[in-house]
Amino acid sequence: MKSITQTNITAYPLLSRGKVRDIYDVDEKTLLIVTTDRMSAFDVIMKEAIPYKGVILNTITLFWMNKFKDIIPNHLIESDVDRFPKELAPWRDELEGRAVLVRKAKPLPVECIVRGYITGSGWKDYQATGTVCGHALPTGLRESDRLDPAIFTPSTKAELGTHDENISRERAAEILGAGIAETIEKTSLALYSAGRDHAALRGIIVADTKFEFGIVDGELRLIDEVLTPDSSRFWPAAQYRPGQSQPSFDKQYLRDWLKAQPWNMQPPPPTLTADVIETTAGKYREIYQVLTGERFSA
Repeated sequence: MKSITQTNITAYPLLSRGKVRDIYDVDEKTLLIVTTDRMSAFDVIMKEAIPYKGVILNTITLFWMNKFKDIIPNHLIESDVDRFPKELAPWRDELEGRAVLVRKAKPLPVECIVRGYITGSGWKDYQATGTVCGHALPTGLRESDRLDPAIFTPSTKAELGTHDENISRERAAEILGAGIAETIEKTSLALYSAGRDHAALRGIIVADTKFEFGIVDGELRLIDEVLTPDSSRFWPAAQYRPGQSQPSFDKQYLRDWLKAQPWNMQPPPPTLTADVIETTAGKYREIYQVLTGERFSA
């Protein structure tokens, strides 16, 4: 298994190269998605990779998609590289563990964020207005306090290099239509609840997370990544202390390190030190092992 920062597969046309994923057009109904080891923060791609991060993200997503298949179908066709089309055989080693074949979906133009704790941009909004994306919250909340029930806070989907924008549920309904908006809200909250309960049994708090949905043959499907360290905040329950920021098993460590650097959050990013790379990689490995119960080996 190789550490991969970029793929150059000539068997199929490259459709897009995002912050983390390379996507290829296999046929009229199928995409090949390759999750690389590229690292992004504040919508900027770092110059250095986090070794095997892509394999961990891909495997965690497969774990959750299988666990959630009774809640909502997903876009997955195949994850076993040995069952991929023969045209991909020359790139087998690059694709192993980090690639999937999926059904083409029409992605919904709204990202579905669920917050179970008040932190991040939600905490900033609450401090300024007492609300988060139109949700009026109780007064006197502390940073990292639990929100009960969890709240659905959608956002727009920004282009590469720009920032998502938090929107209200009413604005999401205007964009999507009331029926779809209601469905994705209920589904997102159900997925979060199931994921939170699983993680809690393993001593992990899922503070917040982001889901994405798309339409395949007229049916709503779960797509993209699911409850990964790139799309979620995972906190160790044993160290949880409301009223402050929390230690985490996700890329918050890297974000905090970057904030401490003399950097304006615009390209080019600072050079990541060997210690930062290894610490970040270690956090990804640890949350993989805690969530799935399996030891990660590259």
